[in-house]
Amino acid sequence: MKKETSQKFIDKFLYVIEKIGNKLPHPATLFIIFTLGVLILSWLVSLFNIAVIHPGTGKEIKPINLLSIEGLHKILLNLVSNFTSFAPLGTVLVALLGISIAEHSGLISSVLRLLILKSPKKLLTFAIVFSGILSNAASEIGYVLLVPLSAIIFLSVGRHPIGGLAAAFAGVSGGYSANILLGTIDPLLAGLTQEAAHIIDRNYEVNAAANYYFMFVSTFVIALAGTFVTEKIIIPRLGKYEKQETAEEIKSLSKEEKKGLLFAGIAFIIFIFFILLGLVPDNGYLRDPKTNSILKSPFLNGIVAIVFIGGAISGLAYGIGAGTIRNDNDLIKGMSKSMETLGSYIVLVFFAAQFVALFNWTNIGLIIAVEGAYFLKSSGLGAIPLLIAFVIVSSIINLFIGSASAKWAIMAPVFIPMFMLLGYSPELIQAAYRVGDSVTNVISPMMSYFALIIAFLNKYDKNAGIGTLIATMIPYSIVFFIVWITLFVFWIILDLPLGPGAGLFI
Repeated sequence: MKKETSQKFIDKFLYVIEKIGNKLPHPATLFIIFTLGVLILSWLVSLFNIAVIHPGTGKEIKPINLLSIEGLHKILLNLVSNFTSFAPLGTVLVALLGISIAEHSGLISSVLRLLILKSPKKLLTFAIVFSGILSNAASEIGYVLLVPLSAIIFLSVGRHPIGGLAAAFAGVSGGYSANILLGTIDPLLAGLTQEAAHIIDRNYEVNAAANYYFMFVSTFVIALAGTFVTEKIIIPRLGKYEKQETAEEIKSLSKEEKKGLLFAGIAFIIFIFFILLGLVPDNGYLRDPKTNSILKSPFLNGIVAIVFIGGAISGLAYGIGAGTIRNDNDLIKGMSKSMETLGSYIVLVFFAAQFVALFNWTNIGLIIAVEGAYFLKSSGLGAIPLLIAFVIVSSIINLFIGSASAKWAIMAPVFIPMFMLLGYSPELIQAAYRVGDSVTNVISPMMSYFALIIAFLNKYDKNAGIGTLIATMIPYSIVFFIVWITLFVFWIILDLPLGPGAGLFI
C-alpha cells in the first residue's frame, strides 16, 4: 500500500513538472520577454537612483535607463552588431561545419559501431556509456543512433534491451558536458562566459578548452558511474525480458567502411603530427611567437579552427575511402544540411544577444553582482558550499529549460560577475554550471530529445511513458550528481587547473 501511495505521489509530482514545463514559451520567446523586462527594470531601478561602489576600481556604478532617447538610439545603432559580434555565434557555426563533414560522411557512425561491436561482453555496458559521452561532440547523433542501437545490442546478447537504452541515454544526456574531445558545446559556453566576464573585466578571455582537463577526467568517472548504475540498479530492477522481441541484426562494418576508417585514421595521425610539430619544439609554429608559450598561443586561441580542420580532414578522408563523398557537391551538401538544422539556433542567438547586450548596458547585472557578492561574503560560506549550491540551482533550472545555451545566457550575466567579485574564476563557475546542467538532463521532460527516447522505449514496453522513463533514469541522476560533485570538490581542494591556462581563482 505504501509503495502504491509513493508511486502516486511521484506520478503527481512528475505530472506537475510536465505541465509547468509545457506551458513555458519557446526559449527565443523567453529572451524577448526578458529583454522587455530589462527595459522596464532599467527604468524602475534608475528612478530609485540605486548605486554601488565597484570593489575593483572604486568607481560608483549607477543603473542606466534604456527607456530614454539615448537608450533608444543605442539599441537602434547596435541591434545588428549585438548579433554579429555575439561570441558563441561564429564559434559554434565554424566548429559544427567541420564536425558536420565527419557526421555526414559516416565517420562518427562507424566509429561508434566499431567501438561497441568490438568491446568484450564484460565491458559492453561501459563501452555503451563511454560511447554515449563521446557522441556529444557530434550533436544529436548519440540520441538518434546510439540509444536505439544499444537497446538492440543488449537484446542480441540476451539482456534486457531497456538496460542498454538507459545506459546509452545516461551517457549521451547525463554525461552531456563530459568528453575527451572538444565539441560544439565548449566554444558555445565559453563565448557566453566571456561575454559575462566582460561585465567585470573587459579584457578577460575564456578559451574553448577552459574546462578540458576537468571534463576529460569526468568522462571516465561518469562512464564508470553509469556502468555501476546499469549493472547494480537498472538491470536487477528490470529483471528478465519476457517479450519475444526479435533481435535485429547489427551489421558489421562493410569493406568500404573499413577502408574509410583506415583513410580517416591515416589523415588524423598526419593532422596530430602537424599539431605536435607546432607545439612540442620551444619555437614551434603554433606557440605564441613572442613568448613561445602555449597558454596564449594561436593553438589555444584558435582551438575552434583546430576542431573545424580536424573534423573536416578526418571526415573527408573517410568519405573518400568509404565512397560516401564522391565529389565537392557531396561535401557541400553535408555541410549545408548541418547548417539547415541551425535555423532555430540562429533565431535564438539573435534574441539572446540582444538580451545580454541590453542587460550589460543597464549595469543591473553589475549592481546585483556587487550586492550579491557582499551578501555571500557575509554569509561566511566557503568556496565549496557556495559552488555546490550553484550546481544544485543549475540542476533544478535544467528541469524547466532544456537548452544549455539558453539557460547559461540567462544565468551567466548574473552569476559570473558575482563569483568573480568573490575571487572565483569564470572558468570555475562554468564548470560548476556544466555539472548541474548535465545531471538532470535524463529526468527533464523539457530536454529536446525526451519524446524521442520515450518512442524508443515504447518499442520494448508499450505501456511506458514519461513516468517510466524518469523512474528508470532517476538513479543515474542521483549517482552522477554525487560522483561529479565529489570529483569537483576534490578538484577544488587539490587546486587543479580546469583547462589550459584556466585556474580556479582570479
